[in-house]
Amino acid sequence: MLRTFWRLRSSRYTHESVLRFAVKAVEQAQTYWNLLEKVEPKDLKLTKYDDEIFDHLMATFPELNEPPYEKISKLDEDWMKSPEGKKRWRDFIESYKDKVKDYNFGSLIRTDATDEYGETNTIFVTRIQFYAFEIARNRLGLNEKAHQIAVEDAAKEKAKKEKEAAAAAKKKGSKS
Repeated sequence: MLRTFWRLRSSRYTHESVLRFAVKAVEQAQTYWNLLEKVEPKDLKLTKYDDEIFDHLMATFPELNEPPYEKISKLDEDWMKSPEGKKRWRDFIESYKDKVKDYNFGSLIRTDATDEYGETNTIFVTRIQFYAFEIARNRLGLNEKAHQIAVEDAAKEKAKKEKEAAAAAKKKGSKS
């Protein structure tokens, strides 16, 4: 899933500290994708502040709290980075300065909740923005499709490894 994304993106990062930052962000994204595979999104808890973060997101950005929650399902980077959006997000983000570790550290997030991480479906946000959107997506049922994709990908990967192991065992057995 992220191997292709990382290969495509890594050629753009040459400065060592930026590379370390990017590696951490990719590792965090891979960890989250693995969680989506193993845990039903509605049961996933990302922080001890999930309730507060969710309520704060919906109160601060009432436009996100409109069914069918398209602005949470499909992120609009231009809206988030507009002058008004930057100010609103800055205030939201800074309110977690003393609560959430690495609250302003960069994280990768899928722009479309119904798809997996990939070069055209990923943007950088702060860690608290990642938490806010993913907590909302999980609670509102918007990550169900991603969960299905992650489960299917894991099953395909497992079948592939089993097939390779069987072929290797057969090859080893024929040499005896």
